[in-house]
Order: sequence, then C-alpha cells, then structure tokens
Amino acid sequence: MALTTETTGRRLFIPALRGPYASLHDSAETILRVTAGAALVTHGLAKIADPFGAAGMVEGLGFHPGAFWSLLLSGTEFFGGIFIALGLLTRPASVAAMFVLAVTVWFHWVTMGQGYEGAEKSILWTAILLFFAVRGGNRHSVDARLGREF
Repeated sequence: MALTTETTGRRLFIPALRGPYASLHDSAETILRVTAGAALVTHGLAKIADPFGAAGMVEGLGFHPGAFWSLLLSGTEFFGGIFIALGLLTRPASVAAMFVLAVTVWFHWVTMGQGYEGAEKSILWTAILLFFAVRGGNRHSVDARLGREF
C-alpha cells in the first residue's frame, strides 16, 4: 500500500512531497531488503566455502557441538541472505539471520568487551532484520508472487 497522508493521518511539512514519498515507499523498502540480503550472502560466502571452519569459534561462545552450529551459521548467512534478497520465505530467513546477529551483538559487546562501539554494526543489522521479520518481503518479492507468506 502506498504511503499517503490519507492512510497515515499525517500532514507533511511539504505537501508536494506526498507523490514522491508514495511512489518510492515500496521501492525503498525493496532496495533495503535486496541490499541486506546481498550483504549477508557476501558475508556468508567465505563461511559456506568452509562450513565447519567456525566450529571452534561457536564452541567458544557456548554453542555445542561446534560443527553443527558452524554449519547452521554458514547456511543462515549465505542461503538466508539469498532468500531475503529474493523475498522468498522472507520472515523465517530474517528471524534466523536476526538470531545470528543478536549473538554477534553479545559476542562483541560482552565476550570481546568492546561495548556499543564493537556491537554497533551488529545492532543495526539486527534492527534491519527485525524490520523484515515483521514486515515480510513487500509486493516486490517472491512471497508476494506466490501469494503466500509466513
């Protein structure tokens, strides 16, 4: 649905912007989803090439057995990123990736002792993925084309 003052009940400071805002609303959301998915794929590419390579790291965080969680981490970042970019199973893929990023918030903030500065990027990622976990893929997604979504 297009964002208009009629649907939101908000008055714009510059009413002439109503048209551009309404016409770009879904496109901006789609660009964010595709960018987030592509970035996850890129980040997961090295992990998917060696899916058990992070076993020691995830065991160090308390996730046992490390081989299982390393494989899950690799698949979530790489394949989850593809799903998010395409808008296919957007909500479950976003929830899975959101969990991974929430763990990295803990890792950087608490385990590594870096505080907000170290966790900032992971916090932003978690918020972006929360957005898509709640909103889904929008009308420019495979979910929309299938006519079904979670």
